[in-house]
Amino acid sequence: MNEARLRVRSCGPLVSYQDGGRFGMLRFGVPASGPMDRLAHAVAQVALGRPEGSTAIEISMGGLELVCESGEVTCCVAGGEFQVVHAGSAASPWCVRTLREGEVLSVRPGAWGSWAYLAFAGDLVCPQWTGCASTHSTSGLGGGMLAREAAIMVSNPLVAEAREGDLPVPAFARPRHLARVVLGPLTGQFDPAAMDALLGQGFAATSAYDRMGMRLAGPSLAPRDALSIPSEPIVRGSIQVGGDGVASILLADHQTTGGYPKVATILSSDTDGVSQLRAHDSLRFQAVDADEAIRLVRLHAQAKRRFLDEIARPRGTLAERLMRENLISGVVGGVAAEDPVAIV
Repeated sequence: MNEARLRVRSCGPLVSYQDGGRFGMLRFGVPASGPMDRLAHAVAQVALGRPEGSTAIEISMGGLELVCESGEVTCCVAGGEFQVVHAGSAASPWCVRTLREGEVLSVRPGAWGSWAYLAFAGDLVCPQWTGCASTHSTSGLGGGMLAREAAIMVSNPLVAEAREGDLPVPAFARPRHLARVVLGPLTGQFDPAAMDALLGQGFAATSAYDRMGMRLAGPSLAPRDALSIPSEPIVRGSIQVGGDGVASILLADHQTTGGYPKVATILSSDTDGVSQLRAHDSLRFQAVDADEAIRLVRLHAQAKRRFLDEIARPRGTLAERLMRENLISGVVGGVAAEDPVAIV
C-alpha cells in the first residue's frame, strides 16, 4: 500500500486526532467532540481538496514537531497564528507544503491563538469509535492523543504541487473578544444585577481551559438556588455558572447534561473565535434575540462558504503559475532588430 510514515519528535498535551465530529450521540451521553475551531479545521482540509470533515491533527499550545521517515505527502496548517517551520525554513501560519523523507515540520505557538490543525492530502490512519475519529479528551476514545515517538501513517498520500503556497487569514478566523449570546434558558435563576454584570462588564479567559470548557475571570454571577434545578441538556457555547458565581463556557468535549444554571448561549458562529482565546485575553458579551442570532449565523455561514470555495481552487503547478505572471517589468524600446532585447 502506498503510504507516508511520520514520527512525532516532540508533542504537548491535548494534541489529538479530530474529524468533523461525532453527531447524533448526545442522547446517549456521548459528546460530539470534533475540532475546537471548526473553521480552521475545514480550511486545512479544503485547501488540500479534501472533504471538510476528514481527520486532521489538532495541535494545542504545547506544539508539535514531526519528521517524515518515508514517503512524501502534501499537508496544510491552519488555525491560530502559530510558528510553522518546514525543512528548516519559516513558513506562513496558514500554508500548504509538501513533506518529503527526512524533512521536519514544527508547529509552535506564535502571536495569537490556542489551536492549529495539520491535515494531509491522504487518509490519516487512526482508531475510530462509533465510526468517528474525533478524540474525546477525558476518555481518550476515538483517534486518540499523540505523544512523543508516536507513529503517524498517511495512506494513499498525494503530492499536490498545484495547492502549495500560503493561505490568506480572514478577519473572522481570528479570536473573538466580543461574543454575541442569546440569553437563557435559566436567566430567572439570576438577580438583575448579575445579568447587568454579564452584559455590562468585561471577563477574561483563564488558564483553566481545555477541550471541555473555559473558566472565566470576571464579576460574580451568583445564581439563586443553584442546586435546586434538575440536570438538563447542554450545547457547545453554553455559559454555565457554578454556585460560586464563576462562569464557564462549554466547548467541544462538554458534558451532555448539567445541573448548574445556563445564563446564556454563545452563537455557533462565534464559538470558533472564542476557542482561540488565550489565558488573560479579554471577552465581553452582547445579547441578541433569537431572530437576530439566526440572521448573524446565516451571514457567517455565507462568508465561510465563500472563503472555503475560494481556497479550494488549486493554484496550479509552478509552471502554470509562472505562465500566468508577468515576470518582465519592462523592456527598453528602440533597439535594432538584430540587437538582443534588453530587459530591466
